[in-house]
Amino acid sequence: MAAKRKTNEIYIVRVYDAPVKAVWDAWADPAQAAKWWGPRGFTITTHSKDLRPGGHWSYTMHGPDGVNYENKTLYHEVETYSKMVYDHGGNDDRPPLFRVTVTFKENKGRTTMEMTMALDTAEAAEQTKKFIKQASGNSTWDRLAEFLDKETAGKERFVINRTFRTSPETMFKMWSEPEHFTKWLPPTGFTMKFLRADIRPGGSTFYKMQNDDGSVVMFGRTHYLEITKPSRLVYTQEFTDEKEKISRHPFAPLWPASMMTTVTISAETESETRVTVEWEPHGDTTAAEVAEFVKARAGMTQGWTGSFDKLEELLK
Repeated sequence: MAAKRKTNEIYIVRVYDAPVKAVWDAWADPAQAAKWWGPRGFTITTHSKDLRPGGHWSYTMHGPDGVNYENKTLYHEVETYSKMVYDHGGNDDRPPLFRVTVTFKENKGRTTMEMTMALDTAEAAEQTKKFIKQASGNSTWDRLAEFLDKETAGKERFVINRTFRTSPETMFKMWSEPEHFTKWLPPTGFTMKFLRADIRPGGSTFYKMQNDDGSVVMFGRTHYLEITKPSRLVYTQEFTDEKEKISRHPFAPLWPASMMTTVTISAETESETRVTVEWEPHGDTTAAEVAEFVKARAGMTQGWTGSFDKLEELLK
């Protein structure tokens, strides 16, 4: 059931394909947290961590622009493998930004993480939500998913989540009906046209993308492996030439020849729907191709963010 949310709270939920102990340890162990904590492009240095009620986590967050941010987290409640309550964003010279309650629940080997950030007022919550979006703060939880995939299954994936003010049924239409899909999916500055669109399990599409002045033209195709309305789509994707013959990424020759995309659509609150996109190399790939994929995660975040921004405007 979708959660209710108070106006002074920011609520998120994520489901990780890992047992609760692995997810908890990724939070609790500073060496593991260093591999995912913070928005994409950030790193952290932990100075001390005392994970108990009344304890502190003192760390420096290093931005990609070289700016350092000193943080001291104060823990109020700690229930191992189950719950944390802490103050976030403060330090010795400033008060915390908000109080976080995060819970962890395992079901059939997968862990649901629910997080509530409580602020003083609804206005403060709205401003903080905008700041988190601008700073790509929610990519922290995407990085956690990627870290857990690597640690527990040895897989390299790209993960991105976005919450939209719409229903799961409407969101499914945005992903499954060509007249909607072409309006938001192309990268910023590109248009998309389906030359063939057979969106069903076992079906395929063939499409053309080009930039605004027509100087860059790309072709591609998808093959749908699974479609479950209104919650899930799984498809593979390849670059092709104009005759639908497999080719390589026009600007990245080491990019994997085939990619698999898993889209999960679920209600997050009574009025909001979360989309989770998981992207991974598919089929036979070389170590160099996987390395190229991993290196490109920041660019993938930028690309998907631009598409999701267009989708958000379309839904309005």
